[in-house]
Amino acid sequence: MEIYGILEKVRAQKPLVHHLTNWVTIYDCANIVKVLGASPVMAHAKEESGDMAKLASSLVLNIGTLTPEFIDSMKIAAKSANEKNIPIILDVCGAGATKLRDEKCFELLDNVKINIIKGNASEVARIAGENVQTKGVDASEVEKDLIEIAASLAKERDCTVVITGKEDIIADKDRHLIVKNGHELMSHVVGTGCMTTSVIGTFAAVENNLVNAAAAGLCCYEIAAELAAEETNGPGTFKEKLFDNIYNLNKEQIEKMQKVE
Repeated sequence: MEIYGILEKVRAQKPLVHHLTNWVTIYDCANIVKVLGASPVMAHAKEESGDMAKLASSLVLNIGTLTPEFIDSMKIAAKSANEKNIPIILDVCGAGATKLRDEKCFELLDNVKINIIKGNASEVARIAGENVQTKGVDASEVEKDLIEIAASLAKERDCTVVITGKEDIIADKDRHLIVKNGHELMSHVVGTGCMTTSVIGTFAAVENNLVNAAAAGLCCYEIAAELAAEETNGPGTFKEKLFDNIYNLNKEQIEKMQKVE
């Protein structure tokens, strides 16, 4: 697949990516979209979330710091996005940790069309109906085959499913890809998972094939992480270098370093 070509489209089209996202990581999510070359907006109020979604090229929903009222705003934005056929990415952050998170994930999935479901292994497994528990927002062990879980959920919900981890799985009802880029330092920085969702949303804004969009976004993001790790030895400066390397990422680096199967 042509990864750099999709990144070029992001940089050329500068899509507006609307977020209703995690308050803990909202600044980093805005920054990651900006350094990719796109335009972030974070309009959470239910009085305007739907209107803003109509202006955007994709919609990112993240339940990391959910409240019932926040979910109402998400549903309003999502219904507007559905009307305009704008792709919606749902980060099921913390699914499997509490009853409220599970209920609100299913409320969103049952009331609006979600195009991409993204989470770690235990979050996605819980949404797929497995009896697992998430440790806050950290993945716990899942015994069943993750590719099978992703493909089954993708078929059930008619969507693309992304399971992030040491190896990322991207699946729809017809095929799956594995992305093997990334670096261990990513797990030591709060927000890298939320930023991943924003990256996927940015690439989905310009690429209709959502499996390819998610894989390309993950690959670019994680190659930049590998490059950043070469320039630092700690999580603080790693995050700064991550933004720099995404901004400067070029075709030669991507073609040399990409690990997509």
